[in-house]
Amino acid sequence: MPPVATPARPKTSAKPAAKSASKSTPKASPAKKPAAARVTSSLSLSSKNYSSWSLRGWLMARLAGLRFDEVIVPPDDADARQEILLLSPSILVPCLTHDGIKVWDTLAIGEYLAEVHPESGLLPKDRAARAHCRAICGEMHSGFSSLRSALPMNLKGDFPGHKVWSRAEGDIARITAIWRDCLETYGGPFLFGEKPCMADAMYAPVVTRFRTYHVKLDRPAILYCQQIMQMPEMKEWFAAALKEPEDIEELDMEF
Repeated sequence: MPPVATPARPKTSAKPAAKSASKSTPKASPAKKPAAARVTSSLSLSSKNYSSWSLRGWLMARLAGLRFDEVIVPPDDADARQEILLLSPSILVPCLTHDGIKVWDTLAIGEYLAEVHPESGLLPKDRAARAHCRAICGEMHSGFSSLRSALPMNLKGDFPGHKVWSRAEGDIARITAIWRDCLETYGGPFLFGEKPCMADAMYAPVVTRFRTYHVKLDRPAILYCQQIMQMPEMKEWFAAALKEPEDIEELDMEF
């Protein structure tokens, strides 16, 4: 009898086994970043009622969308008092601490935030507009000393009969000319268009000075001041300033 052929067993492939093994093993979930690795930010401020530079730095941080803790420097602190009374040539308040980096000059804070958060629009996208913005921010940063001396920032104050010095009047004329130029060039309602930017933060304390001392302005300047005062950030700052208990006698006087 001829031998009977035995059917060959089907060959088993190693690949299916490996595939089934991988299915049974769940993938590891990506590791979460430890809390210590998260960016923490803080901004030191002096008086909200009197400190124009604190307001500028705070506004820039808010407009940049930065989340930060406020560190209030007491008004009897030597650096804070010098800053408020315009006695310090090097202004160290406010000071931003972000991701371990410290920046203490207000204009430098704005430039840093514009670099870290370019999407915020702190600086205009157009190169010519950006140069214009930097120029008028620099002019506010280093100039208008007569205005600062004659009309110190005091959000709680109300001095309708205040006499403005002639040199301060020159500063007021220059500032309102800057505003008119920007509003006409970029269409408003803010200095460089539809959104507030670094320039608006730099000139916002001037708006409060004009309000405190009832400075007479032309219609474009009045409308711009109204626009600034309607900003939610300005309303928040104002509300906090009105609750501030400390007074600085040198600046809280009758004129």
